[in-house]
Amino acid sequence: MRDLVGGAFRIAGEARDAADARRFDADAWLVAPRSLAEAGGEGGDHGSSWSAEDDGEMVEPLTPREVQVLELLAEGLSNKGIAARLGISDQTVKFHVASIAGKLNASSRTAIVRRAIGRGLIVL
Repeated sequence: MRDLVGGAFRIAGEARDAADARRFDADAWLVAPRSLAEAGGEGGDHGSSWSAEDDGEMVEPLTPREVQVLELLAEGLSNKGIAARLGISDQTVKFHVASIAGKLNASSRTAIVRRAIGRGLIVL
């Protein structure tokens, strides 16, 4: 088993699907794309071919700034916290969060993060 982040996380194993994953004793699961192609391409391309269907695709890719906001959102920061970290106004953060939600077809901050993880846009 491989340690991550100084031993805070361990990879318990890889599974084909949820049924197969039950054979591992783990506190949490991280679902990742099977390939770079499923994550939107190589080298940090965050979804150039995604569309907004519930099948995990987006119509429009996230902008680099939206990716920054998304990463901080996933850390649990408030709009004011994100604004302070990025040096922008909290109204601008609200605009970015709304845009990300629309692109991911998500109705809450939690849904945004869950869908982003599921689509390989961010890694926790």
